[in-house]
Amino acid sequence: MTLKPLAFALIATTLVSACSTAPKQQNPANAPIVFTEPDLTPPFYALNPFNYDAPPPFELNLQQAAAQPVTKMEVTAPDNPSKKITLDTNRLIIPTINNNQRSLKFAVLAGENEIDITEIDDFLQMVEGKARHYPPRFTDRQERRGFEAKLKEVTQQLDNLAVQENASFDVLIRAFKASVMARNLDLGSIYTTRSLAYAQRILKINKEDAEANFWFGFALSEGGGHREAISYLDKAMKAGVQEAYLAAANNYIALEQKKNAVQTLKNYKIKYPQEAAVADRLITEIEKQGRWNVWQIMTPKA
Repeated sequence: MTLKPLAFALIATTLVSACSTAPKQQNPANAPIVFTEPDLTPPFYALNPFNYDAPPPFELNLQQAAAQPVTKMEVTAPDNPSKKITLDTNRLIIPTINNNQRSLKFAVLAGENEIDITEIDDFLQMVEGKARHYPPRFTDRQERRGFEAKLKEVTQQLDNLAVQENASFDVLIRAFKASVMARNLDLGSIYTTRSLAYAQRILKINKEDAEANFWFGFALSEGGGHREAISYLDKAMKAGVQEAYLAAANNYIALEQKKNAVQTLKNYKIKYPQEAAVADRLITEIEKQGRWNVWQIMTPKA
């Protein structure tokens, strides 16, 4: 995964403090010390669980934002009240309250009861590639520490918005996903409680939402609620979430229902023939070993 400049802007402070080191050679002539930001390792989990062959939703949203007409705006610089800056790039804007549907728009600045969600969505996408499922997948300990620190900040920001009784669907779904990943990163039991509360609020608004059913289904399963997860994962599969098949198979394995796990993978192979080799491998593992975790034997998604 190539890290975009936007992503650097978001996590530079956290990852520099967690990962960077000063040059080993002497600093000549009192020149400023230059820290080198390390490259992020590739994602393990597919960045688009709806369709492994499609770009992730965040990237598509950025493309749409860039394609829309831009209404330039001159504003006061936040760090210098005497200076003016011109905003000329569309950002991703969502409502914060009083909206029960997804409502992403593109503008240079968020208005009243709105938030510029661009950096948060960028960061959440990166975290998904490492920690959407349990166990999370990091090959670099310092990198994980950087993600953990930044995720704590992001969850707090989203929680502050989601605490409102009339918080928007867009805020709730992001707060929910962030809490699930914080739980997966073992940041505290409070995130398990919060993710459950957010899921219940989201599904009360729209019980058919494909993404919410998928995330709630596998979060329940990976938290031990295997039987409770079945109906949500079934809805996600019917709604066309590709990865829901793998999550459902994983859930049946945990329930020691080998026949259901195998049948789910056979259905997966029919629905997604390009994944036939993956399905066959998992079926072989089921027949050979009986019980394991899908995510522990899956290969990374480039």
